[in-house]
Amino acid sequence: MRILITNDDGVRAPGIEALAIAVGKWAQEAGHEVFVVAPLENMSGASAAVGDVYSMEELAYERHEIAGAPMVEAYGLAAAPALCVITAVRGGFGPPPELVLSGINLGVNVGRSVLHSGTVGAVLTAAQLGLSGLAVSLQATNGYPFATAADAAVALLPALLGAPGLSTWNLNVPAVSPAELKGIRSGRISTAGIIKDAGLPGHPSPSEGRGSISLRLGSAVPSLGDTSDEAADDDGAIVASGYASLTAVRGVAENLDAGAQKAVEEAMTHFSVLFGA
Repeated sequence: MRILITNDDGVRAPGIEALAIAVGKWAQEAGHEVFVVAPLENMSGASAAVGDVYSMEELAYERHEIAGAPMVEAYGLAAAPALCVITAVRGGFGPPPELVLSGINLGVNVGRSVLHSGTVGAVLTAAQLGLSGLAVSLQATNGYPFATAADAAVALLPALLGAPGLSTWNLNVPAVSPAELKGIRSGRISTAGIIKDAGLPGHPSPSEGRGSISLRLGSAVPSLGDTSDEAADDDGAIVASGYASLTAVRGVAENLDAGAQKAVEEAMTHFSVLFGA
């Protein structure tokens, strides 16, 4: 099996190095092949964006060496994480991958930050292209023990390979040593957001022609903020309690809820009346 590793922190980030080393060693023993295609620059918060591809005819790349993983071919690409995945899947770097790993992101991707994460956006893009994937993120505090997240990711790979097609998992790991990690739990995506409030008290809207809007961060920040208002099975609360959180996620899909379908049918009826169709 050919496995692609990408991220959104950039090809030179320590997190992708840790993941490439750990997965590279595992892959050698299991008879798999690993390669890296990741952004040349930090593209955090890019979600599944690809940029203005309509005006692009080519993408610049640079060969990159990952210390400790000589068996892993690595490239930096002038592209967002999702476009790195698309380019690799479409044959830009040789035979296409059969599995996509993204990370290790410096900072958790829990709650509403899942929507904005370039780390998660990469594996959601892989799913749209028919591949399973694992996004890996580490709480950004306490010395950044990437080895814990790398070991956790490798431990999940056999199960991911045996999971149903188009399995897309989001793994968040607390900033503890491997020995201190309490275990892993199934996490529910909480309602926690990156931005808790915008604007200043007493100033409900901008009054000048130019200025700035203040932001107050919520709990779904890289270091993981206060999760005291989350349920015990929410992803952020799980990480805060010392466990890794694993969540199965999915990307764009039709909303087949009966109420949503009824609303669409009513909209089409109004449309037909207006346009005589």
